[in-house]
Amino acid sequence: MFIVTNPSQLTAYLRSLRRARGLTQAALGARLGVTTARVSAIERNPGVLSTALLLQVLKVLGARLALDTGTPKAARSRAPSTGEW
Repeated sequence: MFIVTNPSQLTAYLRSLRRARGLTQAALGARLGVTTARVSAIERNPGVLSTALLLQVLKVLGARLALDTGTPKAARSRAPSTGEW
């Protein structure tokens, strides 16, 4: 599992995952139906991707998105005692 907490980590993860799968940017683009330039832009700045495109990229790369449902410590201390926000 690779934990991503900011877009720059996602950049490194997507690039290394693509390379580990033996894909060039052109090959990944062909599988996604986008240009090589678009794949390059995705890798440079994944923070501007739609969720749908990010999920498509991950699917093509054989990865999946998992969300951590743990509440950050600071948020827990601000939560009302009823458990409601």
